[in-house]
Amino acid sequence: MVLLIVGLYAYTQNWPPVYVVESDSMQHGPNDVLGVINTGDLVLAQKVATSSIIPYVVGLTTGYSTYGEYGDVLLYEPNGVSSTPVIHRAILYLAWNPAGSYDASDLAGLPCGNAPNAVYSTPGTLNGCGTTGLTGTLNLYRIGWNPVNVSIDLSSPMLGDHSGFLTMGDYNFPHGCSGAACVGLPDQEAGISTLVEPGWIVGVARGMIPWVGALKLAFSGGASMVPPQSWQFLGLTIAALILLGLGIHYAFRAEGIEDPRRKAEEEARTREREVDEDEEEEEPPSRSRRFLTALRPWKSRDDEDEEDEAPPPKSRRTGKDQLLKARRGRPRPRVRRSEKPRHRRTEDEQP
Repeated sequence: MVLLIVGLYAYTQNWPPVYVVESDSMQHGPNDVLGVINTGDLVLAQKVATSSIIPYVVGLTTGYSTYGEYGDVLLYEPNGVSSTPVIHRAILYLAWNPAGSYDASDLAGLPCGNAPNAVYSTPGTLNGCGTTGLTGTLNLYRIGWNPVNVSIDLSSPMLGDHSGFLTMGDYNFPHGCSGAACVGLPDQEAGISTLVEPGWIVGVARGMIPWVGALKLAFSGGASMVPPQSWQFLGLTIAALILLGLGIHYAFRAEGIEDPRRKAEEEARTREREVDEDEEEEEPPSRSRRFLTALRPWKSRDDEDEEDEAPPPKSRRTGKDQLLKARRGRPRPRVRRSEKPRHRRTEDEQP
């Protein structure tokens, strides 16, 4: 767990490195869609340079997309106030001019005005295709996975009279509508925050762990927006992890790869079982045998002493040594010599 947390911090350069999605504003419909940010997902917030953030309108031209739609998804603190971050997609960067207008250089080169495939229009400029010194209204067409139109009043104080990102959730439009009749609601029009300044950005969504955050929402009482499919996928994921763990465990046991402490415990248990089985197999002595043992206690003690005495170690002797030992053990034969007949003196012999 420590290695995992340190690795996440090293990757995101943020603390905390992950956040739980608490609402359905980034879903693509009421159901769980894999690869899209749903309620109950864990999102990694990576700290990146502002210049590397790609808004939706730039992703239209380059093909860059994340989580099922063009552009980057930001986690930011509304109005720069430290609180629960909002996770919405960056749509466009607007640069504030002291004269009271905005520049939208990200729109340069996109179809505009009355063109059939127009992406934007600025009615207060020549041909409705200006990108600098914008005042009045800025219109964006066919934005998001369920294409909606967005209209921004550039004179509204809700933008904040400063530079920043225009942001909007993927599901931030009247649910159930589609096409030109749907009008998207950016965070700035909804009063969630003024234009998001770079300093308010906690990080950019750069990774996701689906469904796991639903457990946290369930304990905190905020799981009402979690799609039903998320609970099903979470249950299947937990079951798969348990089966995977059991499979690895039994595979290691089959290969003889096991914790030495566990192996020693199992061997000790096996020895204890064998001792218990041996004790059960031994029959108790008969009554007559116990009576004889009581009458001859010295015999029992002698038997115990003999059992306790260990046999002397066998020495390795050569054949010659064994022959000598055998000879030493046998008594030497004694041969009795016959006595010599004593010489008898005759009468003629004198001493």
